Amino acid sequence: MANYKDIKGFHVQSLSTDPAASAIAAGTWASGGSLNVARRNLGGAGTQTAGLAFGGEASPGNTADTEEYNGSSWAEGGDMGTVRKQLSGCGTQTAGLAFGGATPPGSKSTATEEYGGTSWTAGGALGTARKLLGAAGTQTAGLGFGGEGPGPTNNATEEYDGSSWTAGGNLNTARQDLGGAGTQTAGLAFGGSTVPPNTAATEKYNGTAWTEVSDLNTARYAVRGAGTQTAALAFGGSPGATETEAWDGTSWSTIAELATPVMLGAGAGAQDAALAFGDSPISGVTQEFSAPSDFSKMNVGQAYFNSSPTNAFKVTQIKMSSGAWSSGGNLPQNMILQGAFGTRDAVTTGGGSTSTARVGDSFQYNGVAWSEIAELSDPRNQAAGLGTQNSGLVAGGYDASPAATVGVCENWNGSSWTEVADVSPVRTGAGTAGTYTAGLIFGGNQPPLTTSTMTWNGASWTEVNELNAARNRFMGQAIGTQTAALAVEGEGVAGTESWNGTSWTEVADLNTPRHLGGGSGIQTSAIVSSGRGGPPGYTPTAVVESYDGTSWTEQANVSSARAYLSSAGTGAGSPNTTSIIFGGATTSSTANTAATEEWNVPTANYTITVS
Repeated sequence: MANYKDIKGFHVQSLSTDPAASAIAAGTWASGGSLNVARRNLGGAGTQTAGLAFGGEASPGNTADTEEYNGSSWAEGGDMGTVRKQLSGCGTQTAGLAFGGATPPGSKSTATEEYGGTSWTAGGALGTARKLLGAAGTQTAGLGFGGEGPGPTNNATEEYDGSSWTAGGNLNTARQDLGGAGTQTAGLAFGGSTVPPNTAATEKYNGTAWTEVSDLNTARYAVRGAGTQTAALAFGGSPGATETEAWDGTSWSTIAELATPVMLGAGAGAQDAALAFGDSPISGVTQEFSAPSDFSKMNVGQAYFNSSPTNAFKVTQIKMSSGAWSSGGNLPQNMILQGAFGTRDAVTTGGGSTSTARVGDSFQYNGVAWSEIAELSDPRNQAAGLGTQNSGLVAGGYDASPAATVGVCENWNGSSWTEVADVSPVRTGAGTAGTYTAGLIFGGNQPPLTTSTMTWNGASWTEVNELNAARNRFMGQAIGTQTAALAVEGEGVAGTESWNGTSWTEVADLNTPRHLGGGSGIQTSAIVSSGRGGPPGYTPTAVVESYDGTSWTEQANVSSARAYLSSAGTGAGSPNTTSIIFGGATTSSTANTAATEEWNVPTANYTITVS
């Protein structure tokens, strides 16, 4: 009897479970060696194979006990100088930091102690006595935020330099018993209690200020964390004491549950190698989270037979038609012709209320709402943007005073703008691609229109091969990378050009020619939206098209036709893709909308019914 391979020439995979989207999604929790002193409300630091547990509430009473983990078992270390519970910690097994907490009979503490691998020594006191703080960082660059004290919730942040604490930027949501991850200049705060209720709020810190980003899926307090600002793990807490969520820098996803509930325990380690220890009721349980290096990865177009428990043929696919637009948070004011960069966490700057206005106003988006940030040093409109929310560049544009096209470039570092090397020739309305350390700029108007293409290395510009057709006012900015970019349409010029790192090649035209629209993504998964067509009338449009590396396909329209808008995002059709458009003019060259719209494409498994 012939098998399927004999007939069709390929196998159908047989899998016992659906494939995972990433190694983290395939990770699992396993039991580790138990603490020698069972406890809860303890502090934690270090890694999965070099962990540190200290203080907490044992039975009976609070403890100063310290233990060190080697990846399989705990061993006694030097006791703390101050007995306390509900304290916080960060750092490593040989350079740990403990701070805050509650001392008998329950007073809030400012005490800070430093661990050197064998013993604790006193450090500089916290500015505000608190317990149940969030923590991140190292012994010489620590971060403490939130907590209880002097009231039930606190939004204060303090930064430690190895000897003393200084005030940092306040959390947007005051809370206690929250989770933390990251470093002093790239921290992450999530969950906690606002007394009441519990919160799912997540915020990221850039060394100066906190910005709200996407919430946890489950609001909870006593949640514990591990990892970095762009790759974190949140686990345990109440409710959902077994629930684990993974953070990818943009959003949280629910992954494998803890084997044993963790409530008032401690956490340490990295996203792919985390450690959870202690519990309530008082326990010495230790659990280890590990992501596999070898796993069954979900791929678009993958067909397989799920042998257990569904016994069904399945295929993992993305249906472009399932993409949809939804309303986001409005800009603080109506704007047009702004430079922009980032993903859904975007920065937009410059522009104005009309095509002749030139301002330095800047705003950043956290996926929910826009907030005002530092102004550009050189107010202008039609600047080109590239990079991420914490490391971006705006180049060229039309200056406010004197009114002229400029080559001025400014770097955004997450908190302020700094002028860097000018782009030459000067230009307005250029196209861009790439990152702050590996960028590309092309086209624009000097005047006249130019074909100039240049690369940017974070310090200087280098001329490379030119566009085939001079153009400006492209559909979107920052589509692609320094070596794989798209130049889409332009004022008075039809057609798309594709850049391979060496030269430009003409590829498929848009179905609806236009310019001054939004666009984002990569060379093989781009999306462009709105814009205005050619004369007569230069009418704004609501049309949306996606590019798959070969051709353009029409997608769901945006809610209202507009031009002169700005955009950011990750493209058209990859899993969990998000792109945004914002601002613009719906009837003329005067800003008459502050609306933000968000594009989402879900990924799903589709079951094939056979008989």
